[in-house]
Amino acid sequence: MDQLSTDRSYQIQTYGCKVNTYDSGLLEKRFEAAGYSKGKNPNVYILNTCAVTEAATKEAAKQARKIKSKNPFGMVVVTGCGAQVDTEVFEKMPAVDLVVANSHKGQLESLIDDFYKGKLESKVFKSNIFKKEDLEAGGGLESSHSRAFLKIQDGCNSFCTFCVIPFARGKSRSVPVRDLVQRVNDLYRQGFREVVITGVHIGDYEDEGLLLEGLVEKLLEKTQMPRFRISSLEPIELSDRLLDLYKNNDRLCPHFHMSIQHLNSRVLGAMKRKYGMEEVLSAFSRIEKALPQAYVGMDLIVGFPGETDQEFEEALQALESSYWSRIHVFSYSKRPGTYAARLEDQVSEVVKKERARRMRTLSQERIYSMAEGHLGKVKLGLPLKSKVGQAQRILTRDYWTVEVPDLSGNGEMGSMAKGPGDGELRVKITGISSDRRPGLDPVFLGQLGVDATP
Repeated sequence: MDQLSTDRSYQIQTYGCKVNTYDSGLLEKRFEAAGYSKGKNPNVYILNTCAVTEAATKEAAKQARKIKSKNPFGMVVVTGCGAQVDTEVFEKMPAVDLVVANSHKGQLESLIDDFYKGKLESKVFKSNIFKKEDLEAGGGLESSHSRAFLKIQDGCNSFCTFCVIPFARGKSRSVPVRDLVQRVNDLYRQGFREVVITGVHIGDYEDEGLLLEGLVEKLLEKTQMPRFRISSLEPIELSDRLLDLYKNNDRLCPHFHMSIQHLNSRVLGAMKRKYGMEEVLSAFSRIEKALPQAYVGMDLIVGFPGETDQEFEEALQALESSYWSRIHVFSYSKRPGTYAARLEDQVSEVVKKERARRMRTLSQERIYSMAEGHLGKVKLGLPLKSKVGQAQRILTRDYWTVEVPDLSGNGEMGSMAKGPGDGELRVKITGISSDRRPGLDPVFLGQLGVDATP
């Protein structure tokens, strides 16, 4: 009898984006159906990896070695984008027992079973990701018990010069609208009260003539889900029609995450983005005009090959005078197979580090400055699951986190704490946490049971 027959315990560690979180939710569902159970010291460790930067792959490799040193007899499986793109890194590691690329992620359970039965002749399972058609629907449950991710599409056709994701996820393909409507209704019946619409490039969504805006309209029309949150958009994908949906329907959370990457038009052109600084600033301005209190996050790369001091300063100055909330700063990282990795005018690591520091400082100053303006306001939020000994937290519609008194007596709080939205609570912002270490977002302190209109 193999070890797996007597100990079907597992653990999944997720790296990277919301799509990976969705995929991990699907893996959990499949593994539970196959008779596995979660364990603190499991027999099978699964690392669902990211490949956006070289650092992401190094982090997963470090974790694999750490796991193996603590449990030499445990099985370490690397899957996800890192397994698809940086296959050789993990193949050469003695700490990794099995490498299952995105192309074969749908076979993960059977491959693990075959590994323990001694049937496998290879450590690596990988094929051409551009031939992958299925979208592996049905995942996306988050541990908060009130939110779920809805993957509407996968893959990307853009091939930006810095980005390895098309090589990790394949061509763009969309889930049919009818399947997404059914999935949201199923999630509502399961008790979820927020859906995060996600994908690798959701601006590419298309099904039977409906684009992203059409899908959102159908989800609002044909489901009861009280809260929808839309993930990453490019500036030119923020259409007037989509903004009108936000303005006219409070079920769309006033929270945007913009895939900007840079503000200088020459650098954006070199990245093969389809917009320039004018379109970026216009998107910020249009959001501010339509939804003055919206939370606007963005992704931004510093140190792209050829980025000059002047171009960096121009981007920094443009950000200082525009409307946004937070920047997710990435230092440019060479990725295998991308055009930018072959360019000769690479920016030094020292310069990249300093530019990233300055951009993160700007972001930190902005987010705390905006936080001050929310003191005393009443907001609606969903309770997030908290671990034993941790403060209870609420996630507001506009993406702020609020610490409140323990909600274990939720049923006794009375109607004043309940908001108009299904499952939502009303909370008044009374303060800001004193922990302001670099990189940490503000956490509000709040009071429940406030009889006021948000």
